[in-house]
Amino acid sequence: MVKRVIIAGRVQGVGFRYFVLRAARKSGVSGWVRNLPDGTVEVVYDDDKGDIESFERLIKKGPPTAKVESVYEDKVALEVNNGFTIKF
Repeated sequence: MVKRVIIAGRVQGVGFRYFVLRAARKSGVSGWVRNLPDGTVEVVYDDDKGDIESFERLIKKGPPTAKVESVYEDKVALEVNNGFTIKF
């Protein structure tokens, strides 16, 4: 199944996307991350492969420069390719 997570707070301009990219690659998670126009960050990933618990724990905390204020999660009907990328 593919999960979509929207992370709000001080999450843009603080290296959040690159933090998520490194966490995904370390955890063996496939998907992508991108900034949204409203100042949030969207993370879409396959929650059936990799060390999902570790990955989710990391992205819900973020890097030291970020301040995560809220996290919204839902399942989506999308396909995710192997690997993890940043979408611009």
